[in-house]
Amino acid sequence: MTTDAGAPWLVAGLGNPGPEYAANRHNVGFMVVDLLAERMGARFKRHGKAQAQVVEGRIGPPGPANRRVILAKPMSFMNVSGGPVTVLRDFYKVPVGNIVAVHDELDIDYGVLRLKLGGGDNGHNGLKSITKSLGSDYHRVRFGIGRPPGRMPVADFVLKDFSSAERKELDYFVDRAADAVEALVIEGLERAQSTYNS
Repeated sequence: MTTDAGAPWLVAGLGNPGPEYAANRHNVGFMVVDLLAERMGARFKRHGKAQAQVVEGRIGPPGPANRRVILAKPMSFMNVSGGPVTVLRDFYKVPVGNIVAVHDELDIDYGVLRLKLGGGDNGHNGLKSITKSLGSDYHRVRFGIGRPPGRMPVADFVLKDFSSAERKELDYFVDRAADAVEALVIEGLERAQSTYNS
């Protein structure tokens, strides 16, 4: 899919609002966009029209590779992420091919990244909501969290904080995921995949 080089990008980190969810596995999308905002030297602010917090800035070196980017954290709860993402898409006039959802992924080992365009939602309620609103032709940066141990229900697993062993490497993996988002926006999907789809 070709994208308009001058059009802005919308990078939506998926998660649930509120301090009780902040360190959950399900909130790794928030963690990644928080780091991207920090790199821009910007703070999230409430958006006037969408139920979301946003940062507007630029990614990439000066020149033709520099991209206008809106970072977003939907504040609607994961299962209805599609509403705020759609309002932001309309407000900023972002082509669907310039939308990136950053989310946790059960079917990938912890810390492994997979970048892709389109596809199914794999049972992920945040993606299900966005796809219902926008169709499936948006990018995903999938952050592996692995499968729950034993018979733990998936819902309990994703809403638990990362384990102490996982937290030792979490900063490194979040940093790498932020690098992957930047590479996707600046260099395009294929080059970013060749570097980060480990």
